[in-house]
Amino acid sequence: MKKPVNQKQQDPDTTGHSWDGIEEYNNPLPKWWLWTFYACIVWAIAYTIAYPAWPLVEKATPGFLSFSTRGQVAEDIAAVETANEGLNMQLASADLTVLPENTELHNYAVQGGRALFAANCSQCHGSGAAGAIGYPNLLDDDWLWGGDVDTIAYTVKNGIRNEQSPDSHWSEMPAFGEILEPEEIQTVVSYVQSISGQEHDAALAAAGEELFLEQCSACHLENGMGEPSLGAPNLTDAIWLYGGDADTLTETITYSRFGVMPAWGEEYRPGTGLSDAEVNALAAYVHQLGGGQ
Repeated sequence: MKKPVNQKQQDPDTTGHSWDGIEEYNNPLPKWWLWTFYACIVWAIAYTIAYPAWPLVEKATPGFLSFSTRGQVAEDIAAVETANEGLNMQLASADLTVLPENTELHNYAVQGGRALFAANCSQCHGSGAAGAIGYPNLLDDDWLWGGDVDTIAYTVKNGIRNEQSPDSHWSEMPAFGEILEPEEIQTVVSYVQSISGQEHDAALAAAGEELFLEQCSACHLENGMGEPSLGAPNLTDAIWLYGGDADTLTETITYSRFGVMPAWGEEYRPGTGLSDAEVNALAAYVHQLGGGQ
């Protein structure tokens, strides 16, 4: 076959195929490239046999080596736990009130508590522990159930108003909308605003004082400063869990509040709960944030 006039003499031979006068060069791939390609195929087949690879209905093929990245992480975690076993045993039974005197153990507790807080508590209390509406700020010194380190540990372990722990903190504010008339509730709202230093209607506040003493002082005390053992907040400061404006106070008094915190102790959350050492670490971390009593 005669070569086309535009084909140079040094060009490779053609395959012999021709489409409307267009011919295809016979230009094979380099041997080194082909052998590398074949080696990759062999390696891929060996990999899929040795390691988890092919997805099935419920899981992937495990491979002859039974390798698992989850298993590798579990081994690493187990190794760290083994290395820290001594510190965890000390922390589980430590007297938290004097824990700062043991610098090594206290630093270990705070750093561990920081990680536990980020994983378990930040969703409600915020990454910086400043809280949100309905979720307490853990940075101030205003605590519903007490803010000393032992009480914090108790609260973490048993929670608040939950059905998991029989030892959880428990109290319930009545829905005064079923007890008082709307006009009476407004007088109590004005009185609460007066003792918390807000603008208020003096006449309504004077009328609301008597109702407050009759209906509210059993928990919030006559001076309105609250009772931590009952989870009754101080109504004389500017710190409000749900809000201290007139509308929010009216809603709170009318319908009440019933916030729930889960119990984090491992006996109440099998497989996902916190050990005594972890509870103490979390308490130590929260207490040193600045708001602990």
